[in-house]
Amino acid sequence: MHNVAHRGYSWVAPENTLPAFEAAVRAGATHVEFDVRTTADDVPVVIHDRTLDRTTAGSGHVWDLPYAEVAALDAGAWFSSAYAGVRVPTLTSVLELVTGPELLLEIKPPATRPQIKTILELVTAAGVRDRTIVQSFDPEIVRLVREADPSIRRGLLRLRFEADTLALADELEVVCLNPSTADVLGDPETVASLTARGVAVMPWTANDIAEWEPLTRAGAVGLITDRVAELTGWLAR
Repeated sequence: MHNVAHRGYSWVAPENTLPAFEAAVRAGATHVEFDVRTTADDVPVVIHDRTLDRTTAGSGHVWDLPYAEVAALDAGAWFSSAYAGVRVPTLTSVLELVTGPELLLEIKPPATRPQIKTILELVTAAGVRDRTIVQSFDPEIVRLVREADPSIRRGLLRLRFEADTLALADELEVVCLNPSTADVLGDPETVASLTARGVAVMPWTANDIAEWEPLTRAGAVGLITDRVAELTGWLAR
């Protein structure tokens, strides 16, 4: 069972920041999941939301500001005063920091072909291709990833199991397809169909400990969770 740290160990540190990724490694994560967007001057940074408002001291869309302005923003105080002064990390800094676990790199839309190419080039330059899966909720982004670098492993995220789920898994040749926990629990037949294709299923966001055993029985091979240390302990037991 894979222990996938959702935006780092975001239960104890501000999501998608270097302290959260450091904590995830210490807590025993086998995979670290994070989100990538691109600034106005084409610098890939690690942040989830389209806007800066929720997790930084700034506001507005990430893609409207140059990197220098994004880098100047506090991205930790919203979580706790103990993390005041933490910044939005660049993709490069995250790739350099997380040297052990597998990486589950989600490209957030909008993302252009050149921006996707830059992200993949940074993954290659960091020497982490073999332990990186590049995924997105947007099938078109996954298609562009395949066009730019056919040999890199790909994943598809789903808000729910829809009618085209299996067809997309086949077309995009993904190694994992990651839906909500509710879909895994409610549709084990689709999970079984994906597993039969060799496609791993790792649901998000598995924070309810009472669901971990049912998710495992339903066919999940990994859990994307904010509760990394708790899952490490549960798996050890």
